[in-house]
Amino acid sequence: MELKKVALNDLHEKLGAKMTPFAGFNMPLRYTSDIEEHLTVRNAVGVFDVSHMGEFVIEGEKALDLIQRVTSNDASKLYDGKVQYSCLPNEQGGIVDDLLVYRMNAHTYYLVVNASNIEKDWNWISKFNTESVKMSNVSDQTSLFAVQGPKALPTLQKLTDLDLASMEYYTFKIGNLAGVENIIISATGYTGAGGFEVYVANPDAEKVWKAIFEAGEEFGIKPVGLGARDTLRLEMGYCLYGNDIDDTTSPLEAGLGWVTKFTKNFINSEALKKQKETGVSRKLVGFEMIEKGGIPRSHYEIKNAEGETIGTVTSGSQSPSLNKGIGMGYVQVPYSEVGTEIYIAIRQKNIKAQVVKLPFLKK
Repeated sequence: MELKKVALNDLHEKLGAKMTPFAGFNMPLRYTSDIEEHLTVRNAVGVFDVSHMGEFVIEGEKALDLIQRVTSNDASKLYDGKVQYSCLPNEQGGIVDDLLVYRMNAHTYYLVVNASNIEKDWNWISKFNTESVKMSNVSDQTSLFAVQGPKALPTLQKLTDLDLASMEYYTFKIGNLAGVENIIISATGYTGAGGFEVYVANPDAEKVWKAIFEAGEEFGIKPVGLGARDTLRLEMGYCLYGNDIDDTTSPLEAGLGWVTKFTKNFINSEALKKQKETGVSRKLVGFEMIEKGGIPRSHYEIKNAEGETIGTVTSGSQSPSLNKGIGMGYVQVPYSEVGTEIYIAIRQKNIKAQVVKLPFLKK
């Protein structure tokens, strides 16, 4: 199958990006080194082109009803300009996808979904759209730049009259950026470094990208690839769909009880409510390596002191900020307490680690 390309694909290649297939797209993996790009975001400002993400517009009088039915969080709590993290539960207790829900107004919502799940999510939501709510898939017309890091605010503020400093986390504004109208600027991102995400129509993407880089030049702005995106989100203990959550993981096992609200009925809510009452048998935990002996990686087995398998690593890496091996994985509940010693099977050896409280990187 031919890889899809984001609007600025040629620009990334010109910038010398190492490109890689990801979620059906040709995406920049890195431009210089993962560590350099990671630290740029933590200390200054970096820009990710994440235009592979999916965007759906859901509108009409019954738009909220549909969103309430298919998502686990309570979207009735949203107000105009507010964003909510949520997930789409399936009927077997797992997760179709995790997503962001933007409330444009009482009858218009903007959903941002994972690139690998665009078609799957579209079909899933459509299946429950029994009230003929208008749905538009604008993924192929939309570019998305994540401008992240402590210098993201002064960089973007040069380009807009919107007061970005007054924006609370998980809110958004629509306005003019770099001379382009109708741009969505949201105080969101998956790095924990602060910053904004900028949604722009494809024809204006290159103009906006170049303006951002000009504005951020004095702060040492750099383009950042998927490699650093993965280590940044892991340091914050943020789940990656396909690794830490999927069709077989319950939101309650994954620590997403906070976006699973039983104040309303949604798909599979009764079964999830029962699971909450009876308790789960496994939990997603964060762990840090105590002994040297390798880096934890996805699919490695997690053992107890007796050498019995008690779980599996779902995400793992060397943390550039902490300079140690960190990871997340599912373990049997008795081993999920903070401070518990566990062992990661790395190259036929069981290497000692410890369950820690997330995020790994304390603010």
